[in-house]
Amino acid sequence: MSNVIFELNTEGVRELLQSQEMQDALQEIATDIQSKCGADYATDVQVMQTRAIASVYTDNAEALKDNSENNTLLKALG
Repeated sequence: MSNVIFELNTEGVRELLQSQEMQDALQEIATDIQSKCGADYATDVQVMQTRAIASVYTDNAEALKDNSENNTLLKALG
C-alpha cells in the first residue's frame, strides 16, 4: 500500500458546506423531523461562518411542554 498525501481545499469545502444544495438537503431533513413532531414545531436553516445549519425547535408553549414531558424531538431523531 502506498502512502497518499492530499490537501483539502478549505475554501472549496466551505463553499460546498454553505451552498444552496446543502441548505436544501438540510431543510428536507429538518422538515422530515418536524413532521414527526407535529405542527407546533418549527424549522430554520441558516448559513453561518463556515457551514449551513438546520434547527428544529418548539414554536410555542404547548410544544415546549410536550417536548419536556415526552422528549418529542429526541424521539423524532430516532
